[in-house]
Amino acid sequence: MKKSVKKECIAMLLAGGQGTRLGVLTKDVAKPAVPFAAKYRIIDFPLSNCINSGIDTVGVLTQYQPFELNQYIGNGQPWDLDRLSGGIFVLPPFMRAKSGEWYKGTANAIYQNIEFIDDYNPDYVLILSGDHIYKMDYAEMLAAHKKNRADCTIAVRDVPIEEASRFGIMNLKKNGEIYEFEEKPKQPKSNKASMGIYVFTWSVLRRYLVEDEANKESDNDFGKNIIPRMIGDGMRMFAYQFDGYWKDVGTISSLWEANMDVLKGGSSDEDLDLDDDGWKIYARNMAEPPQFISPTGRVQNCLISEGTMVHGTVKDSIVSHSVVIGKNAYVEGSIIMPGAVVEEGADVRYSIVGWDAVVGKGSMVGETLTECKPGEWKISVIAPGYELPEGSVVGVGEMIG
Repeated sequence: MKKSVKKECIAMLLAGGQGTRLGVLTKDVAKPAVPFAAKYRIIDFPLSNCINSGIDTVGVLTQYQPFELNQYIGNGQPWDLDRLSGGIFVLPPFMRAKSGEWYKGTANAIYQNIEFIDDYNPDYVLILSGDHIYKMDYAEMLAAHKKNRADCTIAVRDVPIEEASRFGIMNLKKNGEIYEFEEKPKQPKSNKASMGIYVFTWSVLRRYLVEDEANKESDNDFGKNIIPRMIGDGMRMFAYQFDGYWKDVGTISSLWEANMDVLKGGSSDEDLDLDDDGWKIYARNMAEPPQFISPTGRVQNCLISEGTMVHGTVKDSIVSHSVVIGKNAYVEGSIIMPGAVVEEGADVRYSIVGWDAVVGKGSMVGETLTECKPGEWKISVIAPGYELPEGSVVGVGEMIG
């Protein structure tokens, strides 16, 4: 077989997790395929970051409920990743001549695809997660890695010190070198939280992956095994400081928060600016007719996607394509996913209505919430495809379907 053209750096995107904390939203689809901000999927962000950063070879490692995600990625054309040399590749677990197994952990997932990486003979490998919302120039991180002659560079961001015990914390020397990694420390020494974004020198990582796989006691995980062992061995490990917007949308509350951040207008680092010509987020979108606001419709501070019909009142909400908001319906502080219907007289507040779900006439879903701590919003959820009967009541934080 002909060898692929050598690449300086390729990306490996971990997109196989089940996403159990998103409940009914990930019952039938992988977390990276969950809709976001009216016209995107979560995976659009790391894929767009790759092509905007000049990385044109991406392996997407899938496992749990991969059909929707595989179909969405297709040949990679929306992200300019339909390349003759490189491009995008969906990499599920596969059977070898003698055996086959599911990906056991993040490190094992990369280990199982060593042959794919070797085919491009890269100097560096970028490891990404498929469930984060952010805009980041990986080329700058790679440049820092090369400048430091690092074996591994880990993206970090500052978190409030009182919240640091919730994260994997990197303790650094003055020059940014990592001398210690603590997973959710009870008494954190710093507030530098790992973002789960890594640049490795491939020759070094390859050796550690092989050795880790041979260790039957290992969890085969980057955070639990590979990173601590490299630090313990005295490898050159450096932090890369990232100060832009970033959110792990692994919970209902954080997914809702990230969507609401889009409505803030991008005026600060706490907002998510999607109207940025210098760093576009690309997506695969179906051709839909323009949205329609009827004479009875009222819209205030919302994102309304194509093909949507609004006959009621919608406030401070994200409304995806092909949605119908019925006459005298009221929607506030909510995410209405593609194809959903909120029927006449229904009241939906601080909720997520899954794709193709129906909220029956006169139903009450959730209620207006006062300010909560980040990550602690009690958001009501209607499962994708679920038909909520007429006149139903769904309480605060309930998940139905």
